[in-house]
Amino acid sequence: MSANPPYRLLLGMTGGIAAYKAAELCRLLVQDGCDVQVVMTEAACRFVTPATMQALSGKRVFTDLWDEAVPGGMGHIELSRDRDLIVVAPASADFLAKLAAGLADDLLSTLCLARECALLVAPAMNRQMWENPSTRRNVHQLAADGVRIAGPASGDQACGEIGPGRMLEAEEIHREILAARQQSAALRGVHVLITAGPTFEAIDPVRGITNRSSGRMGYAVAQAALEAGAQVTLVSGPTALVPPPSARLVPVISAQDMLGAVLANVADCDIFISVAAVADYRVAKPAPQKVKKSDQALTLELLPTVDILASVAGRPKPPFCVGFAAESQELEQFAEDKRRRKKLPLMVANLAQDAIGAEESELLLLDEAGRHPLPRAPKLTQARRLIDHIARLYRGGQSVKLKAVRP
Repeated sequence: MSANPPYRLLLGMTGGIAAYKAAELCRLLVQDGCDVQVVMTEAACRFVTPATMQALSGKRVFTDLWDEAVPGGMGHIELSRDRDLIVVAPASADFLAKLAAGLADDLLSTLCLARECALLVAPAMNRQMWENPSTRRNVHQLAADGVRIAGPASGDQACGEIGPGRMLEAEEIHREILAARQQSAALRGVHVLITAGPTFEAIDPVRGITNRSSGRMGYAVAQAALEAGAQVTLVSGPTALVPPPSARLVPVISAQDMLGAVLANVADCDIFISVAAVADYRVAKPAPQKVKKSDQALTLELLPTVDILASVAGRPKPPFCVGFAAESQELEQFAEDKRRRKKLPLMVANLAQDAIGAEESELLLLDEAGRHPLPRAPKLTQARRLIDHIARLYRGGQSVKLKAVRP
């Protein structure tokens, strides 16, 4: 890690025998030139003393939410405001439950809730605790919330048992932190415009045409782009999702609304990622009043909507454009044809019946170098892989190296 400028971490420690590994982790980070601020829970202090962590970090260790030494008495805000990353190692089952539920009854949990930076946790607990359904639910929720989960490993445990739950070694967590730092700089200074969710095309004031898109993939891509240091504008159709806190949200309803929002923001963006499942057709003449049911067939005239991605990609100086293709058959052929027809540097393909509304997906990335399959994983994991691929292409100038469109 580069010491110029220093990478600023907050190292949180909860109660567990693995706390001794956090001491070694702190030493490795400081050795790399990182600025490490340690915060310990009351339980953590029973395993490693604050004096030890102060000696290793070179900074005062904080343990109390009500510490009067913190300016203004706002320790839960001030201690995390200048940090690039919060790392909790070890992260006990109790602490993971607090994070998942949004509880904040001590200094460490409170500053995690009040943070503006990324969060990485390294679980450490007994095998049965790790495998308990409640712990699994909590970890799943944290991953969905954008928290990075490092480990755990499987092996000998302090209780004498063998199995999953053992905290990663200090060197392994150090590598996870390095990866997080590298990703956090991948799109620094880049403005990313993302569309997400379905659109809703009105038939009358109460009915409409839509699709089963949940918006999860688009929101995950927005989260991953923020983690990579980008400025994110998220144009979203109707969903039940909470957008990433740092993203600028532009809510829309119809395909026409989404087109207008995209065109209003595209001039200032560097990368455009079209994830939304935009309706291909709209009702020609929506009824001004509710259409009453009758025994007669109802005929609707449908008109094609404007292709938002093609409109952006066809601009005189387009941003780096990434498309999504959800197909029900011949996935690679149809997606690659679409990529070349719209002259895109990257197309993300998936099977509609496999991905729409699901929490996991299998993706196929298609670019000028060929095909890059991403095996099934949670959508946030896939989004992080995708953003990493986009960053490499964008930084490498691949957007201007397109081959001729096939006839």
